Amino acid sequence: MKILTTQLTGLFMRLGAKEQAIEDTARLLAQAVIGEGRIYLAASGELEAVNSAALDGTESLTGAVRYELGTTLTSADRVWILAKKDESDALAQQLAESNVPFAMLTAQSHDNDCASAFLSMDIDKGLLPGDEGERIVIPHALGALYVYHAVKLTIDEMLAE
Repeated sequence: MKILTTQLTGLFMRLGAKEQAIEDTARLLAQAVIGEGRIYLAASGELEAVNSAALDGTESLTGAVRYELGTTLTSADRVWILAKKDESDALAQQLAESNVPFAMLTAQSHDNDCASAFLSMDIDKGLLPGDEGERIVIPHALGALYVYHAVKLTIDEMLAE
């Protein structure tokens, strides 16, 4: 248990070091709330945990709604794509072609040049060695929730000013 705690602490420190990407994401998403738009969350896989926290959690995200295919977006809206790696690249391309500002968070190492704000958590392998030499405990959802709370706190600070 102590090894897991140490590894998770290291993960959170690495994510915390991505302060500029977190701030860029928060700034982009806050524009929706300030401009009377909505923050559309397009999460997939285990990163759906962010949808749960943002929409139904104790500390929900102001102006956030779940993104559904076919949603009509206005110029005041922003989209936050949360994906394991590249499964949402088609949506990202579609949003870019439609000139819809969006932020993107990926769990594994990935890059996306068309996102207005981008953060990759770079969680490409498990934190602990397994019995067979494989790596286990791959905390994609936990990392995404950490980033969500960092973004939410930053948005709340921006809106309070």
